[in-house]
Amino acid sequence: MFASVNSDCIGCGACEAVCPQVFRMNSYEIAEAYTNPVPHDAEESTKAALKSCPTTAIILE
Repeated sequence: MFASVNSDCIGCGACEAVCPQVFRMNSYEIAEAYTNPVPHDAEESTKAALKSCPTTAIILE
């Protein structure tokens, strides 16, 4: 699985709070997926981060 964050991100930090193993806030206070492919042990928390995103900015492939 691969994760990415599109330009709809509002920088709320929910994804980082749910899954810091994959998501972090960059210097512009916008989320980014910094671990790809997603580690197998982080797949469930990555899916939870997707559901927690208020703008559906997270894309999982």
